[in-house]
Order: sequence, then C-alpha cells, then structure tokens
Amino acid sequence: MCTLGGMGDSILIADEEKERAADRIAFFESKIRPALIQYCYECHSQSTETNGGLTLDSKMGWEQGGDSGTAIIAGHPDKSRLIKAIRYEIPKLQMPPDGRMPKDVVEAFEKWVADGAYDPREELTSPTRHDSGLTVERAQEHWAYRPLDLSQTNSAAGGNPTETMDRFVDAALRTNNLNAAGRASPNAIVRRLYFDLTGLPPSAQELSDWIGPAGDRPLDVAALIDHLLNSTRFGEHFARKWLDVVRYAESVTLRGLVFPHAWRYRDYVVDSFNADRPFDQMIREQIAGDLMSHNDENQRRRQLIATGFLALGNTNLEEQDKSQLDMDYVDEQLEVIGNAFLGQTIGCARCHNHKFDPIPTRDYYALAGILKSAVGMEHENVSKWIDQPLPLPKEEQSKYDAISKELAEVSRRIADLKKSSGKVTKEAKSRTDPGQLPGVVIDNASAKLVGSWMVSSAVASTVGANYIHDGNEQQGTKTATFEPPNLTPGAYEVRFAYAPHGNRATNAKVRVFSADGESTVVVNQQSPAPEDHLWISLGKYRFEKDGQSFVMVTNEGANGVVIADAVQFLPIAETAPNDTATKTSVSTSTKSVSIEPAKEDPQTIAKEKELKDLESSKKSLEARLVDRPMYLTILEKGPAADIPVHIRGDVHNLGEMVPRGFLTALGNAGVSTEKAPSRMELAQWISSPSNPLTARVYANRIWSWMMGQGIVASNNNFGTTGSSPTHPELLDWLARELIENSWSTKHLVKVIALSKAYQRAVCQADDRQQQIDPSNTLCWRGNIRRLPAEAMRDSMLLISGELEESVGGSVMRTNTKADYNYRHDSNRRSVYQTLFRNSLPELFDAFDFADTSMSIGQRPRTTVATQALTLANSPWVIARARAAAKKYEKMRSTSSSDLMLTQLFLDCLGRFPEPSEKEACLEFLGESGTSTNTDTEARNEAAVSGADSLQMLIHGLFTSLDFRYLD
Repeated sequence: MCTLGGMGDSILIADEEKERAADRIAFFESKIRPALIQYCYECHSQSTETNGGLTLDSKMGWEQGGDSGTAIIAGHPDKSRLIKAIRYEIPKLQMPPDGRMPKDVVEAFEKWVADGAYDPREELTSPTRHDSGLTVERAQEHWAYRPLDLSQTNSAAGGNPTETMDRFVDAALRTNNLNAAGRASPNAIVRRLYFDLTGLPPSAQELSDWIGPAGDRPLDVAALIDHLLNSTRFGEHFARKWLDVVRYAESVTLRGLVFPHAWRYRDYVVDSFNADRPFDQMIREQIAGDLMSHNDENQRRRQLIATGFLALGNTNLEEQDKSQLDMDYVDEQLEVIGNAFLGQTIGCARCHNHKFDPIPTRDYYALAGILKSAVGMEHENVSKWIDQPLPLPKEEQSKYDAISKELAEVSRRIADLKKSSGKVTKEAKSRTDPGQLPGVVIDNASAKLVGSWMVSSAVASTVGANYIHDGNEQQGTKTATFEPPNLTPGAYEVRFAYAPHGNRATNAKVRVFSADGESTVVVNQQSPAPEDHLWISLGKYRFEKDGQSFVMVTNEGANGVVIADAVQFLPIAETAPNDTATKTSVSTSTKSVSIEPAKEDPQTIAKEKELKDLESSKKSLEARLVDRPMYLTILEKGPAADIPVHIRGDVHNLGEMVPRGFLTALGNAGVSTEKAPSRMELAQWISSPSNPLTARVYANRIWSWMMGQGIVASNNNFGTTGSSPTHPELLDWLARELIENSWSTKHLVKVIALSKAYQRAVCQADDRQQQIDPSNTLCWRGNIRRLPAEAMRDSMLLISGELEESVGGSVMRTNTKADYNYRHDSNRRSVYQTLFRNSLPELFDAFDFADTSMSIGQRPRTTVATQALTLANSPWVIARARAAAKKYEKMRSTSSSDLMLTQLFLDCLGRFPEPSEKEACLEFLGESGTSTNTDTEARNEAAVSGADSLQMLIHGLFTSLDFRYLD
C-alpha cells in the first residue's frame, strides 16, 4: 500500500535542473556569445586587447573584472557594471563606445545576468564535455542522430500496444530492483484523465457517471479515454501545450504592438488536435502551408493560417539596420524550428560551428538560405509584420475585391489631386525640376509615407512642385522613406532638401541606411539649407548591390514642424574633391523653372471640394474592409537563393557562399536534392519518417504531457548537452508506433493512458527507493503534479458556473493598439484569452506561464510566496469564490449543507470529504450538530454567518494543495 505525504514539488527537481541547464546553455550560445563576439571581443579578449584590464572571452575574465572591479554580479543586473555600461548609464563608461547595442541585445544581457549569468565556457575543458563539439562524421556516436530502426515494425511484434509499452517500463524496474506501486483509486484516475486530456476537472455528476454515486462502480478506463478524446476540450488543452512550444503570443514587447489576427493560428492548432490531424501533415502546413497544393477552399485557408507559425516571433521591429533585422528574423525562425521539431539548438551555429553538436556554421546558412526568401516584414522606421486577406467564397471574395478596387482608384485620385493642388501664392515660385538634377533624386511625391503627411507649396523654393510636412502632430508615429530604385553600387554623397521657416523643428532626425549600417543626422530646419538654400549634405556613404539604400525622415521627438522635400544621391565621381567645388558643381547644374501662380478660381475650389469628398469616400471604403478576414503570415518573395556565411554572425562581413540544404549529420531523409531545396522540401525533410529526430521528439513530448516528464527530460534539446533517455528502446518504440499509426496524437495518448505506468498511484518513497530513483524517472509510481495556471483558472470558472464554453475566435477588444495594462475580463477558457507579451493575466504571471518569446519544452516550476498571496488576495479569485458561493447556497437551500459539501468537495477536489473535514466545514458554516464544542454561543461567534462563510470556505478550497495538485 502506498501513502501520499511530504512530496510537494521535490519529485522532478533533478530532471527540471537538467532541462534548465540545457536551456541556459542554448540561451548563452544563441544570444550572449554572438553578442560578446560582435560587440566586445575587439577590445576585451585575450587574443585582441584587454582594455581596462577586462576580458570577456571567458567566465573567469568577467568574474575577476577589470581595473574598476567585478563586471557582473550574477542575479543582479542593476548592480552589474557591464549592464550599466551597455545601458549607457555611466557617462564615462559607455560600451560599446561607438554606439549602443540594439535594445533586444541589451535585454538579452539583462535576462542572462538576472538568471545567474550561466556561462558554459568554463566547462569546455572538462573531460565530460566535447572540447570542439561532436563532428558531423562522428554524429551517430550520439543516440539521437542514429536512424530509427523501421525494419522491425511494432505491429509485427503482435499483442496489445499498451502491454508492449508496459513491458519496456517493467523491464527497467526489474533491472534496477524496483517494485511498482499499485493502481491509483478510481476517482484519482478519473480526475487525472480529465485534467491530462481536457485541462478541466470532472464534476460531481461526471464522477458519479463513471464510478457510481458511492465510488464503487468498476471504471471503464478505455471508454472514459475515448469520451475525453472526442471532446472539443481535448483540442483546446493540447493546443495550449503546443502553443508553448511555438512561442505563441498576440503582441511583441516592442511598444506593445499587437498582432490582431494571430488568433487564427491558435484556432488552427485547436482544430488540428481535435481532428487528430496527422502530425507530419501539421509540420508541413506550419512550415510551408502557403506552398502546398489543395483540394478545396477550406483546406487552402487552413494551410495559409498554419504558416503563421513562422511569423509569431518576438522581433525587434525597431532595428534600423534592416539587413541585420532580416537575418535576426530568420535566426528566430530557425531556432524555433530546431527546438520544436528536431530538438536541436540550431541558432548556436550562427556565429561559429556549434560548440557541442554536429551542426557546422555552413549548415546554419544552408538552412537560412531556404527561409530567407520568405519575407515576414515590410520595412519602415518601425518595420511591420504582414497581414493578408484570407481566400473567401467566390461571391464574398468578389464583394471585397470590388471594394478594394474602388479604394485603390479613390486613393490614386486623392494622390493626383494632392500633387497638383498645393497652396499657391500670388508670387511666382522657384521650382527645381528633379529630372534636371545630377545623380539620383527622389522627390517627396515618390516617398513611402507612414502616418498622415500634408502636402504644401507655401515657400518659394522647392524641388518639384511641393514638399510635405508632419503638421507638428503625433510625434514619433510618422516617417517618410526616400528609396532609389536599383541604385548602382558605389560611393555617394547623400543630400537632403527642406524648406526652412521659423516654425520648423530644430532637431529633425534624418537617417541614412547604407552598407555601413545606419547613421542619424539631426537637421535644424529653421536655418536655411547651406547649399543653394535648398540642400544640406548628410555625408558620404557606400551602397552595395541588394543592400539597404534609403533615407528615412522621422518626426520622432521633434520640437516643431518636420519638412521633407527630396533626397539626392550624388556619385562621388560626379562631385569635385572639395566642398566648394561640390557646391559650384551642383549650383551650375541646377536649373530653376518659374511656375505661374495659381489663381483662386472656381476650378481650384471645385478640386478642393472633390478632394474632401474623395477622402470621405476613402474612410467609408476602409471601414467596409475592416471586417474582411485576415491572417498573420509570411510571403514568398521570389525563388529561394543561396546566401553566404556571415562571419561571426555579422551581416556586413560575408564569407563563402553556401548551397541551400539540410543538417548534414542527419542526411537527406529520403528527400530529393537534385535541386536546391525550398521551404517545401525543408518541410518534407523534417516530417520524413526517415528523419531520426522528428518522431522521437514528438513522441517524447506526448509522453511528457501525459506522464509529467519526458523520457528525455530536455524536451527541446536532444543534443549532447541535453538529457539522456531513461528508456531509449521505449522512446524508439513510441516513435515507430506514432509513425505506423499515421502520426496520430490521439492514438499515442490512448496507448499511454491505458498503461499501468500511467495509472500508478502516487506514494512516498522509502529510503531504498529514494536512493535508487528519487525523481521517479523509471515510472515506478505516479507523479504528483501542480496544475498549470490555465487549469486552475478554468477550474475556478467551471466550479463557479461562469465558464463560457464557446469555441474559437478572438476576445481582443476592438481597436486595441498596444498591450500595456490590458484588462483581461473574458470568462472563456484560458487558451482563448488574449495573450500579450507585456500583459499576462494575473494567474499566468504568478504561476510559471511559458516565456512567450521562445520555444518552451517544459515550463519552469517555482514555489514562491507570491503564489499563495495571489490566490489569497486576488480580486479575481475572490470574485470566483463569491460567484461559486451563490451557486452552492442555492443547492444548500434545496437540499442540505451535508449534501452541498459533498458536491462541493467532489467538484473542487475530485473526492469525498473525510468525516473530520466535513465536520470542520459544517462547524465553520455554523451548522455542526456533532461538534465537541458545547458552548453554542462561542461556536456561533466562531462561525461566520450566511453566504460570507460559504464564500470563505470555497476560497479556502481554491487555495488548498488538494485543489492545486494532481495525484
């Protein structure tokens, strides 16, 4: 007989620590080491310089610190000089000295230090580590890279698959001289299955249906499993598990910008698990759904939505080096693809050969080349993700097409009118014809505008017919981008034209994007331009083929009106060797034309009225398009192309060209490589049954979701730094069982749920068991597990009678533009809650919800005081207890307190109350008839009266261990 007691959170500590160590290594290798190489090693490494006595190419270096003392205090970013230096908080200690690191890099360093500054470099010389990593040639020395043996199918072995699975587990127990615990009680099994398969508790009525009113009816476990697998709640619950893995969220941390259509991907995942869509098909749809063939409109919609998987990352859209941003975007995709499907930390090979696993840098860029043509952003000052209209039924599609066509025509007419109707004075005005100027000139009429800019011609001298200004409104939201088409590579002087006036900004920011990165020039637009009273030089820059070559004017932080007229790219060869000559050259080649002033006549008035009417019509048409279904996605822009290695991850330091391909350590997995692969071939390679990783990784996930821990504890890392499998033969058997049963998630879930290993009772380990297997990795007993935040929240809503059970759709409030301080007030299931990176629901924040910025294979599990305080003091939890009290008070009024308490315990805890518990509760409610307290007055004083006492009782149950833990 097993008894429960004193186990708490300690069961899985060892395995969680293994996964945590693997995650910290991955974070260091993908985020910290590349940043140290790019920004710090030039001045702070043993092989270059040791400025200030500080080296950062080893853990010992930053621990010892430099002339100013310790550089990093692990766990305390605010106290660490390195963090203060890269934040530019110390005027005389700003690193790097030639410009700040990008915001996301600084945030990565802060997270690294706050998490303990884990640095694996000190371990590289340890005999237990691979000094130079596992090479491609030696890859199969590691268990994960060996092929699955598909020659001996599971079905050929005969017998019941669950019994076969149990034999693997039992064999390991015999080898380790461990006796298995007995079967859990029927009500414990029912509660376990409900939570593991649906994320919700069984009601008292459902418990009665399965095990009888007294709990003595034989439990038909197979029938219960089938019932739960066929519930829509199954897909909702398993979808939430997969959403952890794919870093699903509906906003980015930058400015709290919101993805309004990301929810469609979430609904795709819910539907896929409910329909038991083959997981290999789900892989192909998520990686290359937009490239797949389809049989009908619904299938096409599903495929397009699925590919939103690639667009969900928490990208730094404010990065001004757009080449860098493009590669950061690809890097994030590769990292989540590697973690989610292959259990590999591919991103660690961006700057150098993987330090531990057989992934050379060439493999990284072979994969990156495949993804590079799939564009996920439209570049502006703050780049924008891509939303596209979903295909619709023919009639509905025609309606929206007609609206879009009309809107395009109205917009074109508005643009034409604005170009020709600038305010005209009685004096003749000097207009410089852009076509007569040397070099390449981009007039404001060709600029790409973000925000509402106004057209004007109120000053005497401009390039072209007019200029634009921001109206001195909405600072920080407007940009004008001047980008020359097909600029010939070379060196240019870049000049900017503006119209000066006393109301202009003295600090207008003009940014030049070139092969050397991004430079910002602050222009005082109150002063006349120094060259011909028209142009100001922004400096000389290099521009490369297919590189960034544009100028962006922004009204960010402007203290007056911001003007944008034109930008000129003058080839250096066309300019004289000194400034004076340059000015002369430009002046003599500039031709001015006189434009007759327009008169205030009926025709002008008619144009102004037409413009007003058109703008009104445009707003109306845009409002009609708001309801058109859209989806978050990426767009394939041209054929995939090979890309070169970026030396040390630097997009401006290019090495040898790398043909597109797969991880060489794994081979081609039966996918033809006669031509360089595209995303479609990548999806086929990952989903191939011949790929040794994919089925293993997903089978291990399902085992982990059902059993509480994976056969490989590091679910996202099957590399050499991850955990070794506790049952390697069982893992391969499960992978084959998955493949042979059409990659069915429900099949593998049922096989595991029917097993003796799954149904074992939770019990306390004796000294011998504690010594042999303290973490229960061999599955000799059941694991006690804390309910995730979603299950606690949904359970409270279900028990209070407030859970809204509608399926799918978005609950985000209309016109939400940013996620900060968002008020979560929906009573739908947690999987449907709006999931914002800057504003999680209260319970999610307190109870170890997944980090939505990265792929999470296993959530961390902390036990801190704030969790108990949240349950005790949260207004939301108190409100659920109050609503539940009203529900159970009605029950008490029609039956009895005794029956009401039995129902309450079954609903909340999945069991009958013990006699002592029932007596204590009745006494608390002031209704005990058998209390040992004979002083009625004292007893009544101790009891809290009426509904308040019931509310407090239910609140107490919500905070109890029995409610929060599953045994």
